[in-house]
Amino acid sequence: MIISRIGVISDTHGLLREEAVSSLEGVDLIIHAGDIGGDDIIEKLKRKAPVVAVRGNNDKGEWAKKYSKTEVVQIGEVCIYILHDINELDLDPTAAGFNVVISGHSHKPSIVEKNKVLYLNPGSAGPRRFKLPISIALLSVYKNSVSSEVVELYIR
Repeated sequence: MIISRIGVISDTHGLLREEAVSSLEGVDLIIHAGDIGGDDIIEKLKRKAPVVAVRGNNDKGEWAKKYSKTEVVQIGEVCIYILHDINELDLDPTAAGFNVVISGHSHKPSIVEKNKVLYLNPGSAGPRRFKLPISIALLSVYKNSVSSEVVELYIR
């Protein structure tokens, strides 16, 4: 039985597409993995669900100072570590007790499991970069496990 559905979004860079907002319908929580692009993005996301966000390397200025570089979310027995750039991960998620590590930065969606930790990058929901897809991810949290999927957004 699903305890919580989490929408995961990253690299909006100031552009919150309607397709991204629609794909987050019905989630219990939204995680933004950085490169937000402005407080207005978070305010719009909060209309759908509570938001936990981290600051990305392009999030600069006074508005960005309120966001940490990392966050931790605990849902039931599942512990989630959030940062923008996976290359800045400075801890062992398994040893630290994390079940999921969420990052953005690369604009490349990916789901990889390593040492019983799920590494999730939702890709970019903002401006298109190269030929990479525009995407978000959905994370389903069960009592002590998770499943995830990347949702590619079809942009007209």
